[in-house]
Amino acid sequence: MLVSRRVKRLLQLVPGKQRFGAYRFLPFFFLLGGAMEWFMINVRIGKETFYDVYRRKRSERQYEARMEKNE
Repeated sequence: MLVSRRVKRLLQLVPGKQRFGAYRFLPFFFLLGGAMEWFMINVRIGKETFYDVYRRKRSERQYEARMEKNE
């Protein structure tokens, strides 16, 4: 109960309730999405970033599709 009250209190502090309603939280989600994208591009875990893995997997799928097509 106590946590729920604190969360409600914190949400009430965000301005724009009358004018924007639930949409007043959109800037937070845009910032969160931008931060997540930056993290995926720039932060290396081990030797590679998320996009390194994505590009490698995509090229492996394309190679496999070409090999199946040629058979």
